Amino acid sequence: MNGIAAPIVAYEPAPTPDFVRPRRKVSVVMVVFMTGAALEESVACVLADSAVDEFVIVDNGSTRMEAARLAGVADCDRRVVLINGQGNVGFARGANLGAKAASGDVIVFLNPDAFLQPGCVTELVRAIEGRPVPCIVGGRVLNTDRTEQRGARRGDITPISALMSLSHLAKHVPAWSRFEVHWENDAAPDCVAAIPTISGACFAMRREDFDAVQGFDEGYFLHVEDVDLCWRVRRAGGIVLFQPKAEVVHLGHTSHASPIKVEFHKGVGLARYFRKRAESISETLLAWMLSPIIVCTAVARPVMWRVRGRAT
Repeated sequence: MNGIAAPIVAYEPAPTPDFVRPRRKVSVVMVVFMTGAALEESVACVLADSAVDEFVIVDNGSTRMEAARLAGVADCDRRVVLINGQGNVGFARGANLGAKAASGDVIVFLNPDAFLQPGCVTELVRAIEGRPVPCIVGGRVLNTDRTEQRGARRGDITPISALMSLSHLAKHVPAWSRFEVHWENDAAPDCVAAIPTISGACFAMRREDFDAVQGFDEGYFLHVEDVDLCWRVRRAGGIVLFQPKAEVVHLGHTSHASPIKVEFHKGVGLARYFRKRAESISETLLAWMLSPIIVCTAVARPVMWRVRGRAT
């Protein structure tokens, strides 16, 4: 709660041999909205993974061409369950719809512009076996050049740590380095490790974990719902894990939706998250005071990107 990053705790896995442990049914849930060209490759990577027993695609409003392709995929592969017709209900609600329709014991949530690497699903399932409930395990999210993506591993995100990180003070002032929330430049652990926050681009939960925290908070429309989910898992006495062996390449910024609209939802979500986790009157007042600043800063980002693009 004070913004100090929790230490990494490494776990030396001692899994039950695969020939002894009964295999859990795995469902992949993907929420789709105006994804673009990346969608076809992402879907193909999921269907190529033999560890995937079921693939639930929640279409929140694709183009006609994408919708037709998804329908064709559902017709050709019995593992595919296509949910559509609900319109753009937001990521959190769409993911909950997908989880409700899924029949798997383990649910892997995957972004539509993320490409599963060989063995990713298997490593996520192995990492979560035998853990206390609730538990969530995230994969190692990579850029196309195989470097770890910003946001793949994060500390506890509080108003103080977010301010220190966004202002780069945590990076440039050694005494405040503990407030840095982005850990992708730190050496990755060799085995499964406990961290405060993982990326929502690719992660897994057992059915009982997801039910224990009542799924995603549908008060978030787009972005920050993954941060909120990790926080609620930890608050419930559970654990958030990072599995470095479960790799996924995530493109990011592929949606045809307006960048300003996307960043607006991100700002609104972050402001809501800070208000939600405030425990005292002073924290609540601070969260409300910061809300308009957070939203305006988020909206200004794509404007600045455009200005810089024109200047260069």
